[in-house]
Formats: sequence, structure tokens, C-alpha cells
Amino acid sequence: MKNSFFRFLLVGGLATALHYGLYCLLQCFIEVNVAYTIGYLLSFVANFYLTAYFTFGRRPSWRRAFGFGGAHAVNYLLHLSLLNLFLWVGLPSVWAPLPVFAIAVPVNFLLVRFVFRREEKGH
Repeated sequence: MKNSFFRFLLVGGLATALHYGLYCLLQCFIEVNVAYTIGYLLSFVANFYLTAYFTFGRRPSWRRAFGFGGAHAVNYLLHLSLLNLFLWVGLPSVWAPLPVFAIAVPVNFLLVRFVFRREEKGH
């Protein structure tokens, strides 16, 4: 689990940087929730392939894509809820995603690990 968590952190760091960079750029032009969502979706695609190949050493499949998508649907709702909570309490829109990432990344690791590891146990 230590190795997969370390690789997950690397991949997650890249995906989070992509997400945050797109969000920061787009929020200058469109509403923050829309900017956050677009950044999330684009980083999701990169994250799926990197997670499959690098983190867990598995080939992408439709089954894994749906499982990954389901885990990320839960994660996305957590992200958006936390983002709006931090905006509501007064954090500037450029800083609000940072505590969101700190909370949501560990939760996402557990969800994604379940998707990629459950096939090993015969499920």
C-alpha cells in the first residue's frame, strides 16, 4: 500500500496541479463552479490513465473507467460542496480550492484504490 500511495500522490499531485491551474485560469472568465468543474473534468481524464498505468500498473478498461468515474462522482460532490463552503466562509476564490484538495485527496485515494484493487480479490 505504501508504494501505491506514493505513486498515487505523484499522480494526484499532477492531476491536482492541472485542475488548479485550469481553475485559476478559467475563473477569470467564467463563474467559479463552472471553472472548477471544467478543470476537474479535464484533470479526471489525465488522472484515470496515469492512475491505471503508473499507480496501480493496470491497463485501462471500461469496467475500471466506470468504477473510477463512480469514485470521482462522489469525490466531485465532496469537492464542490467543500469549495462552496470555503467560499461562503470568506476564503478568496483563488485560495478556496487548497483546503478542498487537502481534505478530498485522501478520501479519493481510498475510493480509487478500492476500484483498482477489488479485481485482484476476485470481485
